[in-house]
Amino acid sequence: MTADSELLTVPEVMARLKVSRSTVYDLIRTRQLASITIGRSRRIPTHALTALVHHHLEEAS
Repeated sequence: MTADSELLTVPEVMARLKVSRSTVYDLIRTRQLASITIGRSRRIPTHALTALVHHHLEEAS
């Protein structure tokens, strides 16, 4: 698996964005942040996190 296709856990996304668990799940629920479920675990591809950040940066400018 390459670095750009790495799968992150919800706590890892929380740490990178410096937001709460509920904020991460709200982003997932509103489809602003793509995720997959493997078994009972939620995983977020790094490219989805990068896309979210770029989208918010574009909106801010």
